[in-house]
Amino acid sequence: MNPELLIPALAVFTVLAHELLWVGAIGILLCSLDDVAVDLLYLWKRPWRRAPLPPRPDQPGNFAILVPAWDEAAVIGQMLRRLLATMRHPCYRVFVGCYPNDPATREAVAAIGDPRLQLVPTGHPGPTTKADCLNALWRAAEAEALQSGRPYKAMVLHDAEDVVHPLSLQLYDRFMPRLAMVQLPVLPLADRRSCWISGHYIDEFAESHAKDMVVRGMLGAAVPSAGVGTAIACRGLRPIAGPAGLPFDADSLTE
Repeated sequence: MNPELLIPALAVFTVLAHELLWVGAIGILLCSLDDVAVDLLYLWKRPWRRAPLPPRPDQPGNFAILVPAWDEAAVIGQMLRRLLATMRHPCYRVFVGCYPNDPATREAVAAIGDPRLQLVPTGHPGPTTKADCLNALWRAAEAEALQSGRPYKAMVLHDAEDVVHPLSLQLYDRFMPRLAMVQLPVLPLADRRSCWISGHYIDEFAESHAKDMVVRGMLGAAVPSAGVGTAIACRGLRPIAGPAGLPFDADSLTE
């Protein structure tokens, strides 16, 4: 190529790149204004979040912890033993949903032998959606409450690999019935064997649960549930469940 033609072409390219960088920078600035607004609202909200908790109720509420499980034999035993050993609340029961074609998970749950733990067969082979398993757990919890005469204040959703905070039920108890749903921040555990994927996952959850959802709640916007660490008041679930006892959409891939 003729060098005399290359120099003007490079000059034109440099000018275009310079101008496009300005356009790109302005576009990024405009697209980031919503993030800046969320950050400012979060900082303004922080003093309120440090306010005293609501007072403890006169009588502790009764909670049903729902744990749907499919092919979780490797982790569910350890999860349940820790939960039952550390939970600092006097009134709760754990319902674990298992499938007839998953004997390993059923055996891992049955081996614990704790009276606060109830194994709930789904009645049909798995896997199905998590929501479908939760529906079976809801019906079992409602039946147990009717039989014992002790209705549940809320249903608490957890997964088989969760590390449940010992004070979580106490926190739910304080905020209900003033709130129909209470969700705790979800903090994924770091995995040194998979630093790239787990590191990104941790950052994403920290941003969403520690900041974005706080601002959503403050603005009265919809607050999505992570499906774990969430307590939903039974008074809100019963009208949704109806006579069929189906508060969760079994056809949905998320609960």
